[in-house]
Amino acid sequence: MRAVRILLLTILSISPAAAQSWSIETTGFDTNLRAVSATHARDSKRSPAPVIWASGSNSRLLKSKDGGAHFRRLLVNAGVSLDLRGIQAFDEKVAYAMSSGEGKKSRIYKTTNGGAGWKLQFSDKRPAFFLDALVCISEKECFALSDPVDGKFLLVHTSDGDHWSELPRENMPPALPAEGAFAASGTCLAIYDKREIYFVTGGPAARVFHSPDLGRTWTVTETPIASGNASSGIFSITRDGNALVVVGGDYKDADRADRTAAISLDGGVTWNLAAQPPAGFRSAVAFLDRNTLIAVGTSGEDISTDQGAHWTQTGDLDLNAIAVLDRANAWAVGPEGTVARWIAGTR
Repeated sequence: MRAVRILLLTILSISPAAAQSWSIETTGFDTNLRAVSATHARDSKRSPAPVIWASGSNSRLLKSKDGGAHFRRLLVNAGVSLDLRGIQAFDEKVAYAMSSGEGKKSRIYKTTNGGAGWKLQFSDKRPAFFLDALVCISEKECFALSDPVDGKFLLVHTSDGDHWSELPRENMPPALPAEGAFAASGTCLAIYDKREIYFVTGGPAARVFHSPDLGRTWTVTETPIASGNASSGIFSITRDGNALVVVGGDYKDADRADRTAAISLDGGVTWNLAAQPPAGFRSAVAFLDRNTLIAVGTSGEDISTDQGAHWTQTGDLDLNAIAVLDRANAWAVGPEGTVARWIAGTR
């Protein structure tokens, strides 16, 4: 598909020496993109451009093998309309896709031929089962998070890239009544250093669940992020060193900036609200480097250059999810098949 380019859209200067912006790479496709993954080609020497996969509603995906210059439209399971809220890619050939929905509508698929064919690897018929996010440590080891089933959040896991099973939940803290995770961006679940699992929640409280040992033991910590109703809480978490940052708010009150970001500088033990929060509800956040983060949401985008303490708005696009390959390569996705690229400017 020929890319539709709108260069340097909604530019905002962060300082006299730095211009930060989002540039739309493509748009106009019948899908609300909710997840994006950026990686390298299998033979990166021959194909040095980044590979980008994005997934969304109506079983639709987009894939670019040339860093976003061109996107190809793909379809997972043409017989069923899936809401693909998760995508994890490893090159131009191999990727996992996750759909969200009650019971058997939540599924995990895998392709090994670039999206030409997809194999259904996992589903669950229990009505309470609802997948929110998918993350991978490697091409063979991945985890997916479900909303509470029988009073506790549930994770499924594969260690061989083919077979999935439920992790034991004896040490999982119980969920609060009506507590859940948000499948808005695929980033309510994160893995750090190949061993620490985090997931974040909303509803009656905005909490961070943490396992230091890939799900064997757990702790849970409450944060000051906005909560108290079904549309509010934490939507995304990211970590660099001992610094953790969460973003969220109330997606039904997207312009409200109050309690939309919090930071922890002690590995998640204590949490404090950002001194200057993002300009509204944000569904995804990611580190660009040790000090710099970007966040996106339905009412705009922001940047922080001090580990999440202060945020400055960089645009007003409607975006859902972020993938960062490196400081120079980051993408975000949103409604109508929109894929935008981060333009870092000069520093």
